[in-house]
Amino acid sequence: MIANIGFGALWFALVVAVYSIGSAIYGARRKLTNWVDSARNAMLLTFPLLTISVICLVILLVNGNFEVDYVASVTSKSMPLYLKITALWGGQAGSLLFWTWAMSAFAFAATLRNWERDREFLPWVVVVCSITLSFFLGLIIFVENPLARIWVLGGNLAIKSMFPPTGATLLFQTDGRGLNPLLRHPGMIIHPPMLYLGFVAFVIPYAFAVAALITGRTDDRWIRITRRWTLVAWLFLTLGLLLGARWAYDVLGWGGYWGWDPVEISALMPWLTGTAFLHSVMIQEKRGLFKRWNMLLIILTYDLVLFGTFLTRSGVLSSVHAFAQSSIGPLFFGFIGITFIGSLALLLNRWNDLKSETHMTSWLSREALFLLNNFLFIGILIVCFWGVIFPLISELVTGQKVTVGPPFYEQATAPLFAGLLMLMGIAPLAAWQHSTVKTLGKSIWKPAGISLIIPLIAYLLGVHNWAALFGFWLIALVASVTIYEYGRAVIARARSHSQSWWRAFWELTGRNRRRYGGYIIHLGVVLIGLGVIGMQMFQTETQGTLAQGQELKLDQYTIRYDSIAIFDTTDGRNIARAVVSIYKDGNYVGEIYPRRDYYIESQQPMTIPGLRSTLADDLYVILVDWQAISSSAATFKVYHNPLVNWLWIGGLILIIGTFVAAWPEREIQTSRAKSHKKQLAGSNA
Repeated sequence: MIANIGFGALWFALVVAVYSIGSAIYGARRKLTNWVDSARNAMLLTFPLLTISVICLVILLVNGNFEVDYVASVTSKSMPLYLKITALWGGQAGSLLFWTWAMSAFAFAATLRNWERDREFLPWVVVVCSITLSFFLGLIIFVENPLARIWVLGGNLAIKSMFPPTGATLLFQTDGRGLNPLLRHPGMIIHPPMLYLGFVAFVIPYAFAVAALITGRTDDRWIRITRRWTLVAWLFLTLGLLLGARWAYDVLGWGGYWGWDPVEISALMPWLTGTAFLHSVMIQEKRGLFKRWNMLLIILTYDLVLFGTFLTRSGVLSSVHAFAQSSIGPLFFGFIGITFIGSLALLLNRWNDLKSETHMTSWLSREALFLLNNFLFIGILIVCFWGVIFPLISELVTGQKVTVGPPFYEQATAPLFAGLLMLMGIAPLAAWQHSTVKTLGKSIWKPAGISLIIPLIAYLLGVHNWAALFGFWLIALVASVTIYEYGRAVIARARSHSQSWWRAFWELTGRNRRRYGGYIIHLGVVLIGLGVIGMQMFQTETQGTLAQGQELKLDQYTIRYDSIAIFDTTDGRNIARAVVSIYKDGNYVGEIYPRRDYYIESQQPMTIPGLRSTLADDLYVILVDWQAISSSAATFKVYHNPLVNWLWIGGLILIIGTFVAAWPEREIQTSRAKSHKKQLAGSNA
């Protein structure tokens, strides 16, 4: 019954979504407000309907209704309650339902706003959101239904279907296969929904961009409406990428956080275009430039979101992240092609209307440097896109799939990332409209001089790798410029308003959250860069088989293998847990406990490293293998990861900066409050 209710809600949601498309188009063409309002209400209805469907699936997961194929594939009786709930997005069908539900929630929230000023946008925003919803609902209902049950025909032939085939009986299973052990890590529990929320939130600015193209609104109104939506999407996508990196570091057991996996890259690509878009729209708002470019960026972002979802769910790529091969791949590919070609056709139709209002007068101006920043982001995107699709092209042409490994990406993108860091240090000091080498030099010489201290200290401490020293100088330059600009503004405000530095900092940030939130984000990027340099340039590793009491050395660390314990747990795991003592420069600093968890139900192992973490470095120890208890020998792989924890700290600061940038500014809140009071006074009079 519960499965039938959820499936009925899905069908009802599809019907009202399709109705909203037709009603919105008809109302817009005929200028019939009531039809547009009806379309909006129909689209709003998809959210509660999909909520019903999600609740039904969660109930089935929690109760262990193993006659439902999806429930049997991702849960088991031994799983704790929280894992049964998060199994909602632990498989392909459930994740598609969650994606669609989140899309309906964002569409619901975006269209609840007051439309008096922007009434002409409404029908086309509804159309774009409803078309996207209809596509995903169609996939769920007809191809990947998470509520379908398992039926048995004569001869023990199992069939997955929502309703019983003729002569079939329902298969009642006593237990399920359980969630993939790799998905049980806290980071992986949160990582997929963060990515999905980032993906679906980008649909909102895209919908407004399409609405602007259709209606011929060539001003920046659609950008102002969707600025916070874009920041929210970017925030969720960033969180998803960071949590995925932490998951890889903690669970996959290869000593790193980013392996240039195709599905990792598929999530990175819309982040790249989204980041470029966030920078570029500021130029359109301030100078009336890059109107065509911004439209192209948001179109690319929307279709890269779909492309990433396609890669994960089509089965065309081999990846630790990807789901099994599925028939939805061609449908995804077709939808991506239709939306991309249709969006480009709209853009070309309005091409002449989207001329820039002004012209760049200096290639050293801030707007020119922002444009160069965008080109670098697109350069990284091209490298990533080519690396992802090349194996597919190779297989299509030669019949052999060629793997593109990390060295290709690292060598191709490193200069582009370095260029981005350089621009982060220069662009904040460049003037709008016109800037010269002389004026830029006057602004930058102080922070540039300070930035030389960091690579000098690193050199004196024994770092003689020139690439690393250059990287240290770049991040020092960005940090120096950012703190210099922020500090000058705080000091000026403290003097002019006779305030303490802390109060001046607080009020300055509150009055221009977008600018200073961006500065905080840049500081987060600097710390992430520090962690990346530490890992890329200075990571070392070793491996050895040790008897109890024997030692293994790596850099200034020594590990001693003390003991191993092998035991079963009540939640269906067999654990092999080693005890390893750590010495640094001959001094004892503690114990760590690398282990291997073997999940009996799914017959899958999971490697959990032992970690000793400080701000300076991580010692990362993996239990690779062990022999019988009688011999007590074990094999360990050891990584020394300098500065890696600055990556996680930088990620946290970046998130804080995004919150600051997205929060409504105080003046805006105040003006709205005054306007509301005037309206109340008028009504009372």
